[in-house]
Amino acid sequence: MRSTSRQRRLTAAALTALAVAAGATACSSGSGGSGSTDAAGGSYTVWDPYPQFAKDSAWTKLLDRCGTEAGVKIKRTGFDTGDLAKKTLLAAQQGNSPDVLIVDNPVVSTLAEAGVLTTTDDNKLDTSKVDANLLAAGRSGGKTYGTPIGANTLALYYNKEVLKKAGVDIASVKDWKSLTAALAKVKAAGKKGITFSAIGTEEGSFQFLPWYWGSGAQLTALDSDQGVSALSLWKGWLDKGYAPNSVINNTQTTSWQEFASGDYAFSENGTWQLANADKAGFEYGVIPVPAATGGNAAAPTGGEFVTIPVQEDAGRYVTSQKLVTCLTSGDNLYSTDTTLSYVAPTAEVQDKQVAANAGLKPWVDAVKAAKGRTSDDLGTKYPKISEQMWKAVQAALSGSESPEDALSEAQSAVK
Repeated sequence: MRSTSRQRRLTAAALTALAVAAGATACSSGSGGSGSTDAAGGSYTVWDPYPQFAKDSAWTKLLDRCGTEAGVKIKRTGFDTGDLAKKTLLAAQQGNSPDVLIVDNPVVSTLAEAGVLTTTDDNKLDTSKVDANLLAAGRSGGKTYGTPIGANTLALYYNKEVLKKAGVDIASVKDWKSLTAALAKVKAAGKKGITFSAIGTEEGSFQFLPWYWGSGAQLTALDSDQGVSALSLWKGWLDKGYAPNSVINNTQTTSWQEFASGDYAFSENGTWQLANADKAGFEYGVIPVPAATGGNAAAPTGGEFVTIPVQEDAGRYVTSQKLVTCLTSGDNLYSTDTTLSYVAPTAEVQDKQVAANAGLKPWVDAVKAAKGRTSDDLGTKYPKISEQMWKAVQAALSGSESPEDALSEAQSAVK
């Protein structure tokens, strides 16, 4: 059992932060808790957010192979993303953390601040090849906790036939002005413009962030002129009929279903829809979300970090480090990220992915421009900021408040 002082650190505030942070993106067998106390052998526990993978899946076979190479047996449990975050905190309170934890990246800083995770300096994990913008999602207080296993993010899918009939050349869509002009042409041609998710949850914030960051706004100042311009963009699209009112209640799934109807020119969505896109029955393309004045906007990173939780027996870290190194080696990252529809976190493996599938190039570009939601050392502040952000988006799009007033109230609530 952990000491009383450690238990006090794992408070309701951490639980609240976990509940909010775990809600956006991440899409088994075994039992939880640490295995054998023999640090040089026995069983090691791995918890992950992939309950969809059964015992005979490529993922579980990889875990078993890494265990064999490290001389241990793997006991694995797959949880839903939200459940995993809560169970991890509870296990830490009980002194029964897994040896290796694979967790949604926004949760890393919360667990780190609660004292649940070891740092990469502590456990000697090599993160030198990982893209800095992706690694930043696992940093808190100047220290790094774990390494990304892969990343997904948001971009714009487009329907080639709809744009062709509207006379829109996708190469002309480079910024907000040209995107809005394209939407106007699509509407004039009798089709629908763009669909996205603005629901009053973390999904809504997740989808708003590329536009918010693409304006130049920072999460520490929700009511900045740049932030207001981003929300005004969305509101203007609804007012002009370029986006449907349904976006207020759309999840990323229902938004995709609208795009899959074939009537929409654009859909903001993620790499996890690639398989569905191939089944949609029409030709599509993908471009990164454009920033206000051109270039690629920073979209939020989804995907998981592989971390090593704090253990009573520090001797276990050597083997845990071997397991994590095996899981995140170049060859294993390539096969795992292909299975998960993730972009790899290293340039070396990204190049290999694009060589095998040229259609991944825009996603690699989007991931290279992406940003962690808890980056900039926001840590446990992010969930509160995000909640006020989605409330402001809801208020503005519903017409109950202006974008200026909605974001002003949001900033006041955060303070």
